[in-house]
Amino acid sequence: MTVETFLLGALLVCGLYAAWNIGANDVANAMGTSVGSGALTLRRAVILAAVFEFLGAVVVGSNVAETVRKKMFDPADLILEYPEPGQAALVLGCGMIASLLAAGTWLMIATWKSWPVSTTHSIVGAVVGFGCVSLGVERIAWSKVGLITAGWVVSPLLSGAIAYFVFTMVLKTVFFKRNPVRAAREAAPYIVFIVLVVLCGVTAFKGLKPLWGKYNIDPFEPQTLAMTMGLAIGLGIIGLFVTRYLLRDFDSSVEASSNPMLHGDVARSLGKSLMHLNRVRANTDGPLNDEAAELIGRIEAMHSQAVAKTRFGSDSEELRKVERIFVYLQILTACFVAFAHGANDVANAIGPLSAGWQAISEGTVQLDSGIPLWALALGGIGIVSGLATWGWRVIKTVGERITELTPSRGFCAEFAAALTILLASVMPFGLPVSTTHCLVGAVLGVGAARGIGALNLKTMRDIFASWAITIPAGALLCVFFFYILKMIAL
Repeated sequence: MTVETFLLGALLVCGLYAAWNIGANDVANAMGTSVGSGALTLRRAVILAAVFEFLGAVVVGSNVAETVRKKMFDPADLILEYPEPGQAALVLGCGMIASLLAAGTWLMIATWKSWPVSTTHSIVGAVVGFGCVSLGVERIAWSKVGLITAGWVVSPLLSGAIAYFVFTMVLKTVFFKRNPVRAAREAAPYIVFIVLVVLCGVTAFKGLKPLWGKYNIDPFEPQTLAMTMGLAIGLGIIGLFVTRYLLRDFDSSVEASSNPMLHGDVARSLGKSLMHLNRVRANTDGPLNDEAAELIGRIEAMHSQAVAKTRFGSDSEELRKVERIFVYLQILTACFVAFAHGANDVANAIGPLSAGWQAISEGTVQLDSGIPLWALALGGIGIVSGLATWGWRVIKTVGERITELTPSRGFCAEFAAALTILLASVMPFGLPVSTTHCLVGAVLGVGAARGIGALNLKTMRDIFASWAITIPAGALLCVFFFYILKMIAL
């Protein structure tokens, strides 16, 4: 067996290994909230994710992969560093194998520990490690590494803030109404309109990004942008009328006093009263100050009673009806997110595989390498297999261990993550965000809207720690594997 044959076989195995671990860790994030909220069973979540992830990976998946993921260094430098014929190609091939092994190994460790981490950060860290040992630390584009690293801080904060706002609005417009079922029936068509517009944007600017690149189309060119917006609004309007039709006979008869969450709105109003009365007391004296103090004491007691009676997780028949509406909204959002994820993140496994395959089989080092359909299919199969066999570990963390989820809360988290991805995709400077970080941040935002006590701080600590060490862990593992491969093949 020649060295080239050995390396090509290793590439296939390691590419499938990396894709399997991407499915076990990253894809689980897209479906974690749906399973945790009870909107989907684990089996149904796996089936839906399998369909949409595979479609995204094979039908729209990147047809051209960067030789060095995210261009962490210039691959042409390898030719200068290793001038002997074919040596640079073998070095690149070994580096891509080591990167896939490193990223897959770190993802496997993270999945075993039930940590949701970014697959993009894993492969970026691995490629950085390869660049450091093959070219030197000074050849790495550290500004890009810093920007990607900053993304794990910005994206969860942004998605968390959006989720907090969205969930608060859902509480105000639906759950805090005297008749929450009727409020949900009236609000659902407009929510569907907004959701479809946002999800069409996510699909166009992130999910279809590889397709735009294949045909050299600028999605922000005025004519293309107008067509995209027109299609999104058109689908949103269709969704609005279809939802209104489907809910036309939805039973909304309910007693005015039967909504246990009304006390939450009462508590919020009393809280505002306390704020104003404290301002009155601080700026007055004499009898008016005494009366304000007396009122503050009485309203504080009323506020405490209202808070104690508020049941966010109530299982009353009326609120169960409301949650049934949000089940379908959450499933719709999860499917779109899975499709966009499959279209883009399959390149984390298949990009290095294709780059290494071309380098070894053709003996050349190129910036861009074509990805054959069989490679995309291999990545899709690996991703689906990883989700089906081991994805439940991360699903439990995202869906159950951060905060208690219901379909409405899960929908708000999924929608906030999708909106964050869309905003990052259309920003002029191209803010790099991770689907994992966005979704976890959104779940935290939904939990925070119910109070800090609704969050599992220990789980949050573990997740943040895993994010911080993902890039260094990928780099160190890659250095280890590269030296082993270098002794075998070079």
